Amino acid sequence: MAKIKVAINGYGTIGKRVADAVALQNDMEVVGVSKTRPNYESKIATQKGYDLYIGIPERENLFNEAEIEVSGIVDDMISKADVIVDCTPGNIGSENLEKYKKAGVKAIYQGGEKHELTGLSFNSFGNYDDSLGKEFTRVVSCNTTGLTRSLKPIDDLIGIKKVRAVMVRRGSDPYQVNKGPINAVVPNPPTVPSHHGPDLQTVMNGVNIVTMALLVPTTLMHQHNLMVELKDDISVDDIINTWEKRSRVLLLNAKDGLGSTAEFMEYAKELGRNRNDLYEIPIWKESINVVNDELFYMQAVHQESDVVPENVDAIRSLCELEEDNEKSIAKTNKAMGIL
Repeated sequence: MAKIKVAINGYGTIGKRVADAVALQNDMEVVGVSKTRPNYESKIATQKGYDLYIGIPERENLFNEAEIEVSGIVDDMISKADVIVDCTPGNIGSENLEKYKKAGVKAIYQGGEKHELTGLSFNSFGNYDDSLGKEFTRVVSCNTTGLTRSLKPIDDLIGIKKVRAVMVRRGSDPYQVNKGPINAVVPNPPTVPSHHGPDLQTVMNGVNIVTMALLVPTTLMHQHNLMVELKDDISVDDIINTWEKRSRVLLLNAKDGLGSTAEFMEYAKELGRNRNDLYEIPIWKESINVVNDELFYMQAVHQESDVVPENVDAIRSLCELEEDNEKSIAKTNKAMGIL
């Protein structure tokens, strides 16, 4: 069977990771990536053998001056693809969508775009079937992906009455030297609820959830504190057994030297991952507790990488390469070495 041709529009934090993940799959191939400026990522993309396309045609001379070989402009790349993974900055999705529609190509957006852009959002565990054969979908944000990974197995097991969550968000990604906060804790947004609850409801229909969020002076990971009212009594051991059977979720022990997000990222380095990425959602095992039918736990989210396997599964769903979500998850996990 011919491989699905995938183009990555926007070779940045998420785009470059998606490109490398797609290149590992045996049922898809990368036909191009795009950049708007000739920076180090542009050079590395060509060194890896990816065909590079210019996102802003008027800047072609800048790429020539930097001696970076290009294969054309974004429109040329789109014409060669079966599906586009759009990793461009948020809020320009509607402009790109018109290009994709005109070219008759499928497209996958990221959590920076609003659900209303496609009318459909995606998570491998939550609603894989909803995107089967569709033209456009949107992989939910890193935080929403993390919430779905841990909550969906529990909802399937016993049912959830209500979720309350406090999201402690990193202030910026490691490379974003012009962002903060540097010495403050910032309610973000200062209103309650935050947008994370409604975003989760796009992939876990009907879940009762309210969230609030803070920004803190770190670049490593997000951290979530969850309080989950369950529909029935259940033991901590049953909760643990459920998560231990679920891929893309890790139960890690503080007593083993994994008591912080910094140590989680050090653990990822020891796994020998490309870019030290932690695709899985780590849950502090010691934090898991059930009190009067209410589940408490704490987890972390590597914001640069946890959505990457979801993008690969979304390609399979849109292009109907695999109808069973668990089979797609297993293929992606094996190719990417996901625990």
